[in-house]
Amino acid sequence: MGFVLRRLAASIPVVFGITVVAFLLIHLVPGDPAQAILFGSNATPEQIDALRDQLGLNAPLWQQYLTFLNQLLHGDLGTSFVTHNSVAHELLSRTPSTLQLTALAMLIAIVTGVPLGLIGGIRPGSFLDLVARTVSFIGVAVPYFFLALLLVLVFSLNLGWTPAIDDGSFSALLLPAVSLGWGYAAILTRLVRGRVIEEYRSDYVKSANARGCSERRVLLGHVFRNSSIPAVTMIGLQFGNILTGAAVTEVIFGRAGLGSFLATSITTKNIPVVQGAIVLIGVAYIVINLFVDLSVGAIYPRTRLATAA
Repeated sequence: MGFVLRRLAASIPVVFGITVVAFLLIHLVPGDPAQAILFGSNATPEQIDALRDQLGLNAPLWQQYLTFLNQLLHGDLGTSFVTHNSVAHELLSRTPSTLQLTALAMLIAIVTGVPLGLIGGIRPGSFLDLVARTVSFIGVAVPYFFLALLLVLVFSLNLGWTPAIDDGSFSALLLPAVSLGWGYAAILTRLVRGRVIEEYRSDYVKSANARGCSERRVLLGHVFRNSSIPAVTMIGLQFGNILTGAAVTEVIFGRAGLGSFLATSITTKNIPVVQGAIVLIGVAYIVINLFVDLSVGAIYPRTRLATAA
């Protein structure tokens, strides 16, 4: 409990920094939200200025930031400039779609990357190791947005197995999840393979083999456990990266998720939505990292004791 409380206390300045970055980033984007809202209506400069005043954009930046911070402290993310709905409602209504994509992509990465890394690390130089390294190389070399377009071309347009545009079905979720999770599976494969090879070369494994321990016991009881620590850490970090990287994938496959909504809001400079989305994603990163630290502490208690010291 003390470990959790210390981590939560350390997260307070991080959240504050996230609010500063979220506020400054969207104000550095060129464009005027009032002009974007009134575009095509032949609005006069007076009407644009009146809308800016209504939206609070004529106030000094420091005052706008304090207003934004005060709203956050009261659990209010503001109101969308475009739909005039609550930003919290707009974001939370799209979050389940993004979480489904992120969770399935992470599952694909783990189910593919960890076994391939173990196979390659147990038998380095073998044919299976060659397969694992080839898959890893392709995953790292091919950008996920290019892989997404390639998957649509092959499995949707040519074979007709899955829909090219999201229709709410599970089959429509497969291609975006594969395109998003493949690259992270490659990263996990390389990480696990290298760590397993390193563990097999360690003295304690040689000692276990000398005592007559079975290969299965050495693998599961020693090698896999110690190799899982960096893998768990990487999984947590990559989960956050997948969450933010879902924007491009959602745009390609027409998914109405948090990422595509954020991308659209940036182009229209919908300031409250962009600020709220960045803060929400930042808090998600903090929560994920906390769970990662707790998981590592459960697997390897010495890390928890070192943190407490």
